[in-house]
Amino acid sequence: MDPLEIAAGLEAHGVTDRTAARFRHRDVFSLAEEMYARVPREGDGPARPVEGPVSRPRGPRAAGVVLALLPGALCGVAVACLRLTEGRPRLIAAAVGVLAVTLALGAALRRGPLSAATRSTSTWTCWLVGYALLGDGLLDNALTGGPDALPHGTADDPWPVTAGPVLALALSYAPAAGCAHLFTAGARRRLSSSRGLADFSASVRPLLLGTVAAYVGALAALLALTGAVLGEPAAHPQGLTLGALLLLARLLTVHGHAHASRLVLTATATAEAVAVALPFAGRLPGCGFLSVPVEILVAACGPAGVPTAACGIGALTLLVHAARRLTRASAHAPTERTR
Repeated sequence: MDPLEIAAGLEAHGVTDRTAARFRHRDVFSLAEEMYARVPREGDGPARPVEGPVSRPRGPRAAGVVLALLPGALCGVAVACLRLTEGRPRLIAAAVGVLAVTLALGAALRRGPLSAATRSTSTWTCWLVGYALLGDGLLDNALTGGPDALPHGTADDPWPVTAGPVLALALSYAPAAGCAHLFTAGARRRLSSSRGLADFSASVRPLLLGTVAAYVGALAALLALTGAVLGEPAAHPQGLTLGALLLLARLLTVHGHAHASRLVLTATATAEAVAVALPFAGRLPGCGFLSVPVEILVAACGPAGVPTAACGIGALTLLVHAARRLTRASAHAPTERTR
């Protein structure tokens, strides 16, 4: 344990700079340094001579890069197979593609800057991504008396499948991992250079906002690219809000605040499910009023208004929460967990 870990632990237990001043220290970091100096440790003695620079193996880092790129690559192959096949082969390609992308994403999330020690809300994440793929078409059909058949996997179907946003999200995993790494490394550097908890929070808050902005910018470019390649609308509003929501939820989970992520993802997925269910419930005798709120929203913003509103509110909620939680020193205490 080093002084940085001690300072983070003190903050986690409610010790503030004002508390440290009662012990004649200017801030928590100064108090942590004295505590570190007062505790005897095994192995204290002359430092061992350094014989020369030691090169680190590049294998694990290269493997992490490959894993970060794998979900997007497999999703691209799956979308291409959907476009080039018909009938039963298309159904098989869809099933194999979903399984391959899910396994690749799971492997990528088990290591690297987006890995977390706690279990995340993968069920709700899958629902949100599935809605991005099929939800707008289903909602549009529900409001017009359908659907009359299952989707065929194309964008020009009566029940269209919008693969562009999902492909862009899969491709954006690599930028998300890079942004998370830069955020963690930058926060650690500020933790070692700050001279107070308020100073640290003030320096990390712009870093957090810059991290989210950088990811959103990368995702916007990917949405435009996938839309152009697949001949679909770029779907920026719903794609960007969903991407920001998932990134913030993962960052909070990685840094030990999974409860808020779980709560907001559950509420967002529930809101989307209710929005789809209300038009069907409105078909019951005397229940037409149930579908009126959804009809008004869709008439004003189109079917994309539902996921945009739900994910946008969720992302904004998590951003406010992250601005409070991820700017605390205790959220960036060094750990022994291998990333």
